[in-house]
Amino acid sequence: MTWKFSFIASPAPDAQAAAEHLAALYGNTRQQDADVIVALGGDGFMLQTLHEQMNSGRAVYGMNRGSIGFLMNDYSDEDLPGRIEAAVENIIRPLEMVAQDAHGATHKALAINEVSLLRQSYQAAKLRLSIDGEMRMEELICDGLMVATPAGSTAYNLSAHGPILPLDAQLLALTPVSPFRPRRWRGALLPNKVTVTIDVLECEKRPVNAVADHIEVKSVTQVQVAESKESTTRILTDSSHSWNDRILAEQFLY
Repeated sequence: MTWKFSFIASPAPDAQAAAEHLAALYGNTRQQDADVIVALGGDGFMLQTLHEQMNSGRAVYGMNRGSIGFLMNDYSDEDLPGRIEAAVENIIRPLEMVAQDAHGATHKALAINEVSLLRQSYQAAKLRLSIDGEMRMEELICDGLMVATPAGSTAYNLSAHGPILPLDAQLLALTPVSPFRPRRWRGALLPNKVTVTIDVLECEKRPVNAVADHIEVKSVTQVQVAESKESTTRILTDSSHSWNDRILAEQFLY
């Protein structure tokens, strides 16, 4: 197969130089006509690219030219068509966030990694949790709370001591950030078909922001989170070091 590549890069000089070099070697096609988008940069740029290519049908293959590269493949200019041909494809379904703010407005956003609620002031957040309409926790006092996908389980979720989920696990991680009451609660594993509803209690006294990847909504009163039934994005990883391999290896770091 003759692959048509579109090379895009973060503003970092190394990424820009790599994009020019690879385009000279393999040609550079417009994104809308490409088979594969080759993203050069770090994890933040890769996440941005995956959002931009949501529902486009085009796969994204990342090569690390940034500071962090968990989502990225190693950089090499050799035999790019062969690497793409042998790559492992993962189809990611993002989370859909529907947030109500203090002014009554509704905000919608997609999250590949996680939807998080974070306290806005010096006072801890006070939250009520419901799963599929059934209240599961009347009051959680904490710095924050997140719903993370398997793809995002090694990001902020892991920093908050949440579980690492294999990519093919049909689960979501519900992970608190610095829980105060109940003090020993460390979160829950949820089926990926549920809808999580988080009500912000005492929202004027204890304001909370909601974040879906890079989109933030100020002063929310309620947030609903569910896996999207319609949106998908496609990511390619080298067969010698697939995303599943990376997630497995992450669990044995110490």
